[in-house]
Amino acid sequence: MSAIRQQTHKSLMLLSGRAFPELAIDIAERLGVTPTPVTSYEFANGELYVRFDESVRGSDAFIIQSHTAPINTWLMEQLIMVDAAKRASAKRITVVAPFFPYARQDKKHRGREPISARLVADMFHAAGADRLMVVDLHTAQVQGFFDGPVDHLFALSLLVNHVRSRWEGKDITVVSPDSGRVRVAERWTERLGGVPLAFIHKTRDISRPNDVIANRVVGDVAGRHCVVVDDMIDTGGTITKAADALFEAGAAEVTVAVTHGVLSGPAVDRLKNSRISEVVVTNTLPIPQDRRFDKLTVLSIAPLLALAIREVFEDGSVTSLFDGDS
Repeated sequence: MSAIRQQTHKSLMLLSGRAFPELAIDIAERLGVTPTPVTSYEFANGELYVRFDESVRGSDAFIIQSHTAPINTWLMEQLIMVDAAKRASAKRITVVAPFFPYARQDKKHRGREPISARLVADMFHAAGADRLMVVDLHTAQVQGFFDGPVDHLFALSLLVNHVRSRWEGKDITVVSPDSGRVRVAERWTERLGGVPLAFIHKTRDISRPNDVIANRVVGDVAGRHCVVVDDMIDTGGTITKAADALFEAGAAEVTVAVTHGVLSGPAVDRLKNSRISEVVVTNTLPIPQDRRFDKLTVLSIAPLLALAIREVFEDGSVTSLFDGDS
């Protein structure tokens, strides 16, 4: 009786949801693969249907989705894609969610509230995901919500290199828009050669989402070029109020560098009409032409995601990509 030969060939398959297929195409080109065709549509009542047009049996499947508005639709689509891959016998399934949905709901501020970030992680696990790949989580503790490996990527080097190239030789101060982001701002100061650090002392009404009151600047910013760093811009309220406070404290110029450009509601008008010189974001989320403006610079996150996917596929080290950024 002949022995059954063990299959050792590994196959990398990149499968994309409909939220931002252009990002998946860019990643695929850098990996030297073609995104696997997917049939996906909605029924009349809003239910989603997904089917992979090629076999994924035995593959290392990377399922990517950018969780932009309508976020619940794209979250459900990705969950269904994970379930489809599991039932189609994919060997390993990695959820690539550059902007992790519901990441800001990572704890209970008051009684009778959910911890929605934990629920999302549980749903990915229940659907059949083996690991998660995310970029710049709102809080690092979200990594612990998923029962499996989490590759937490950082856009720090990408953003720092851009700012350094634009502001070489200027007196830079890195500014955290609140005390909770000081650790991130400290990493920026280290990367920029030990420049000064400041932060905005602010208050927030937890009963009113996206409503922030900027109070006072802690640190010397007078006459300096200030870089406000954060993980995201949503409605733009926090960032524009921080910029106003910096100018009142004597800042010479303000630029903003964040990873996720959510740009909800009044964000574009607020940023366009502010005294901010430049707003730098990555394309973890799609930014349509009608949400773009002259001050906005969009950097591609595709090279970082492609490198990380390659490391995971080849059982390499994702941590080695960041040289201590974490």
